[in-house]
Amino acid sequence: MNTPGTIDRPLTHDPRKQAPMMPTADEPAGSATEDFTTRGANDSRQNRTREMQLIPEALARAHMHERLHEAERERRAARLVTARRMQRRAERASRRARRALAMAVMQ
Repeated sequence: MNTPGTIDRPLTHDPRKQAPMMPTADEPAGSATEDFTTRGANDSRQNRTREMQLIPEALARAHMHERLHEAERERRAARLVTARRMQRRAERASRRARRALAMAVMQ
């Protein structure tokens, strides 16, 4: 049942503009009275708090944060491997140059 204004289809997607999900003053504390008729899995969804609605968003944000850090670590590792490769290449070129200079001096 997807009617506008429910958890499944809120009137607005901005959590700051949504109405707070607070019990009314005429309800006794801890009551589980239903505002409207629902069945099955919809029953449990109607009682969720805003914090519970935002949990998947917070989990996704944490997951993306971790993925970004992991990608940065991989980039640093790749740069380190490239730098070591270039250093070995420069050392080989330096040895060749010294050998060529020594050969030229000896003749």
